[in-house]
Amino acid sequence: LLKVADQVDGLIIRSATTVDAEMFAALSNIKAIARAGVGVDNVDLDIATERGVIVMNAPDGNTIATAEHTMAEMLALARHIPQAYASMKDGKWDRNTFMGTELRGKTLGVVGIGRVGQAVAKRALAFEMTVIAYDPYANVDAVKKLGVGLVSSLDELFAQADYITLHAVATPETRNLINAANIAKMKDGVRIINVARGTLIDEAALAEAVKSGKVAGAALDVYAEEPPAAGNPLIGLPGVVHTPHLGASTLEAQNEVAIQAVNNLLDALLKKEYRNVVNPAVLGK
Repeated sequence: LLKVADQVDGLIIRSATTVDAEMFAALSNIKAIARAGVGVDNVDLDIATERGVIVMNAPDGNTIATAEHTMAEMLALARHIPQAYASMKDGKWDRNTFMGTELRGKTLGVVGIGRVGQAVAKRALAFEMTVIAYDPYANVDAVKKLGVGLVSSLDELFAQADYITLHAVATPETRNLINAANIAKMKDGVRIINVARGTLIDEAALAEAVKSGKVAGAALDVYAEEPPAAGNPLIGLPGVVHTPHLGASTLEAQNEVAIQAVNNLLDALLKKEYRNVVNPAVLGK
């Protein structure tokens, strides 16, 4: 990509391509970048804005896929489905070890109640869960209309939630949001689900909390380093469910975000029409 970068006016990327200072140096004619997906933490937005490069994402295409995967992770965690499958695969018939819990009547704390968070909340309410959320940027009217209770602080959410699902964006402020100090504020036996970004969790702290029983279990689709490095303390830990970043991995979602990314880029380059711009300061240039 670096070898042909000087020929490029527009770039469409997924999560595996990092557009950093080295890449920007080679992209001498770049005008717009379209991300086929939501997160743009693989693009240096400061450099993009300085260079006058518009960066766009496709926020709608994988909302349902990610929300459904969150519910799948939550159910797998509550009912020990991966562990029960592995046990039967080994020829065992062990019903007592895998006693689960119901989602009904439990409180789900949603950290980040944007598109995906709201879709998860809607599904959790159908399971007869009580849903609360924390998000300083929440659309208050939309959240209240769903029947979700907004809390004023993370501490309040941590104190009430039986399950915590993370749907915040990756920023320096949200890095290691789930850490030893915050885990100590949670209910004993809390369960944590992360289908957002791996950097939201201090993995060593979560592993220790699972080992001690403070956290009854975790279901993780994302990791601070992907793929996880050898020796990651959470991989293979009893009580932890793993999937390899599959939140948006449905045929429908991948088609939709690809179409959105192409249309975003074509309209930006050919019509000067800009949608889903994640560095809006660039529009002033």
